[in-house]
Amino acid sequence: MARRKAPEDLSVEELRRLLIEKRRGIRHERLEHFRKTGRVVAIESNTPIASLEEPSSALVVETVEGTESSETEADEKPIKKQRSLGDRVLVGIEILAVLGLVSVLLSGLGVLRTLNQEVAAALNPETPMPTPLVMAVVLPSGHTPPDAQGNTRPNEAEIPDHLRPMVQTLANIPLPTPAPDQTVRLQIPRLNVDAPVVQGDGWEQLKKGVGQHIGSANPGQNGNVVLSAHNDVYGELFRYLDQLQAGDEIIAYTQQRQYVYVVDRTVIVEPTAVEVMASTGGPTITLISCYPYLIDTQRIVVFARLQN
Repeated sequence: MARRKAPEDLSVEELRRLLIEKRRGIRHERLEHFRKTGRVVAIESNTPIASLEEPSSALVVETVEGTESSETEADEKPIKKQRSLGDRVLVGIEILAVLGLVSVLLSGLGVLRTLNQEVAAALNPETPMPTPLVMAVVLPSGHTPPDAQGNTRPNEAEIPDHLRPMVQTLANIPLPTPAPDQTVRLQIPRLNVDAPVVQGDGWEQLKKGVGQHIGSANPGQNGNVVLSAHNDVYGELFRYLDQLQAGDEIIAYTQQRQYVYVVDRTVIVEPTAVEVMASTGGPTITLISCYPYLIDTQRIVVFARLQN
C-alpha cells in the first residue's frame, strides 16, 4: 500500500491536481443536486482533466452559480406574480367589505330616522285640519212646533223639493276628528246659558246640546264659528236669543282656553238664508235657532266678533 505523502512533500503540480480534483468533486455534487431538483446543466464529459486549468474551473463554477441564480429568479417571478394577484384580490375584497359595511350603516341610520319620525308623530299627532265649510241647504235647528206632549220632528217642508237629495247627502258627512282646539262649551252670561257643544248640527246632535256646524272655524281662528240649538225643545237652550244686545258677551271654550266674543247684531231670516254661515275674514261667531217661539217658521241669527 502506497504511503500517503504529506502536503509539504507534494510538488506544485501534484497540489494543483489535487485542488482541481477537489473542485471537480464539489462541482459534481452541485450538478447532482441540480438534476435531483429538476434542473439540467449540460457539460462535455470528455473534457480532459489536464485542460481544467484554474481559471477555467472558476468560470465553470461561476457559470453554474449564475445558472442557479437565474433559475431561482425565474422561479420566483411566477410566485411574485401570483402573490401580487392574490394581494389585489384581497384588497378588492376588503374594499367591498368596507363599502358593504358603510351601506349597512347608512341603511341603519335611515331606518332609525324613520322610526324616530314615527315615534315623534305618535307622541305629537298633527292637529286635524278643519273640514272645508259645507254649505247647508237650509239653516240648522229647523223642526215642527212641539205638540201638547212636546213631540216634534224635523221640518222637511222647509226644504225645497229639488234640494232634498242634497240634504240626504249632507246628512252622511263624517264628524271631524276630536281635537283640543274644538269648541267644547258655550256660555252666554246675559241669558244664563252654560251648555256643552258637540260636533255636528244634525237632528241627533242637537238633542245633546249646542251643535257646531261641520267645517266651520274653531274659536279664536279667522273664520266663522257656527253654533245652533233649539229654542223650544231639548232644553230650550237658545230660547232667549232675541234678548241679546250689542256688546253682550258670548264665551266659547276649548280644552285649552276660552275666547270672548262681543255681540254685533241680531237678524231674523228665512230657513234658506244659508249665507249667514259663510266664512268670514276675521274671527267671528254666529248663533242660530228657530223663531218665533213655538212657531218655528223662521230663524234668529246672532252675529258676534272676537274681543280684542
